[in-house]
Amino acid sequence: MNRFILRHSINFIVFVSLQVLVFNNVFFMGYINPYIYLMFLFLLPISKKNQNLLLLIAFLTGIVIDAFQNSMGLHTFACVLVMYLKSPILLSLIPQLKNKTQSNIVFSLNEFGLPVTIIYTSSLVFIHHFALFFIEAFQFDLGNILLRTIASGLITSILLIIFQFLNARNSLK
Repeated sequence: MNRFILRHSINFIVFVSLQVLVFNNVFFMGYINPYIYLMFLFLLPISKKNQNLLLLIAFLTGIVIDAFQNSMGLHTFACVLVMYLKSPILLSLIPQLKNKTQSNIVFSLNEFGLPVTIIYTSSLVFIHHFALFFIEAFQFDLGNILLRTIASGLITSILLIIFQFLNARNSLK
């Protein structure tokens, strides 16, 4: 249990630091801002028993990002929404997981393959980005919201899939 907590604590520090120090300063063409901190939420196991704990972790992650971006709860809402939808999306992609007896399911490229990883990651990223940009706009400017969601979501998804690929290669060694 201590290795589990230590590993995820290090992941939290690394991904939040990368987001705050590097990726918050990346803003291409007025529409593209990658949110790499989502990788921390994706690396957390899907737990049938501790869903409330995972929602609390997502809430705290969003609060930390909001504190650095001065975004008044936007990331908190989007993070909690992603964590809430993480399990149903994975179970809809792989229905066999409903019959698994283990309480924690760790998502990995090695276990589920590239097509499922791409769909799973992209779905959660686009949900996060749409929720974030929709609340941020505070108006119904669907064209701008969709453009920002697609542009940022595509870049974020590519970065997260590359990271998952690199992580899968390292775990094979």
